[in-house]
Amino acid sequence: MGKTIAEKILESHSGQDAKPGDFITAKLDLIMSHIGTAKVALDFSKIRPARMRKVFDPNKIAVIFDHYVPAPSEKWAFAHTLIRKFVKKQGIKNFFDIKAGICHQVLPEKGLVRPGMLVIGGDSHTTTYGALNCASCGVGNTDLFYAYVKGELWFRVPESIKFNINGKLPHNVMSKDIIIKIAGDHTAEVATYRSIEFTGKTMEDISISSRITMSNFSLELGAKFAFGVPDQKVVDWVKQRTNEPFELVKPDPDASYEKVYEYDVSDLEPHVSCPHTVDNVKPISEVAGTKIQQAFLGSCTNGRLEDLEVAAKILEGKQIHEDVRMIVTPASQEVWLAAAKSGISETLINAGAIICNPNCGACFGAHQGMLASGEACISSSNRNFIGRMGSEGAFIYLGSPATVAASALKGELTDPRNF
Repeated sequence: MGKTIAEKILESHSGQDAKPGDFITAKLDLIMSHIGTAKVALDFSKIRPARMRKVFDPNKIAVIFDHYVPAPSEKWAFAHTLIRKFVKKQGIKNFFDIKAGICHQVLPEKGLVRPGMLVIGGDSHTTTYGALNCASCGVGNTDLFYAYVKGELWFRVPESIKFNINGKLPHNVMSKDIIIKIAGDHTAEVATYRSIEFTGKTMEDISISSRITMSNFSLELGAKFAFGVPDQKVVDWVKQRTNEPFELVKPDPDASYEKVYEYDVSDLEPHVSCPHTVDNVKPISEVAGTKIQQAFLGSCTNGRLEDLEVAAKILEGKQIHEDVRMIVTPASQEVWLAAAKSGISETLINAGAIICNPNCGACFGAHQGMLASGEACISSSNRNFIGRMGSEGAFIYLGSPATVAASALKGELTDPRNF
């Protein structure tokens, strides 16, 4: 019997025959952590004897500030200082301070993520790197600390499922609409501890940025891993960012899948996740007209140049509704600079948008765009739980960058196909 992508990568990193349901211990290629590094640093201080307080390999660790940047309080400023000292003491060179951007954008940009790698991160949406043919997943602080020390971690080999997606996406319908549609059709538990493989002509045609969106949001379906198409687009994208060697990992033709789901997106309507769960999904036609007070464009899900460009095309020469605050956070400094050079930033600013530094603050309710009770927001991010962006009395709708921009113009949830 052939192997899926997840089975092949786990097998190569464990030296074991990896079959679904097996428990294995696998060597890690990269560990990523952000603010959770503070907890790791404190745990390291407790190791006895002191001479053992060394990470397994400082070159296989990446630390980044993205969740509370710049520090919104003295508490987080202290955490930043603690981490900076730890990173310097441990000799960790892949350190990105407050200016770099969001972890799931910065690591691929810097060439730290490549096909065939096994990566864990102290952030749930680490599934993002599957778009680049990398087996990646999020872990909690206990597993993170163990991995920092040992350079390996246990895994249960996941069953694999496949979403075979075909058809040409309609005007201003994006990959975010596909993944939201999937969540609505199959619930947020369809891929619980499963490995997803996205296949089909649609997946081949869309950009790497659009694939990243789907791998990122797959965590909201419960996925352990979420792989895009392992093709030449991935090879070209990665080679632009690193000279390190790599090989694509493709599934065997006779690989076994627990379930295969078929989709034709030729007539797909924009879809929205309504409060307060990602699988409370409605087509835009059923919720159009719902008033909003905020529109958020950004996050690790949809803060790339492609996303800002789509929004700018809709907003160009127009003004955001007077009752709407539109907040934009590019996913990285690289994205922000490209948007500035191309004129995209100017278009967004002229339309009335506020552009913040690349960070996670607005997405998860740390700072820069918190909602008041009774307010509604259309967001391009990945979660709409109660209290996610501020008040527990607020309402968060999730949609594509096109839907966010169109809704910001009208002051209500709006079909972007009309623009």
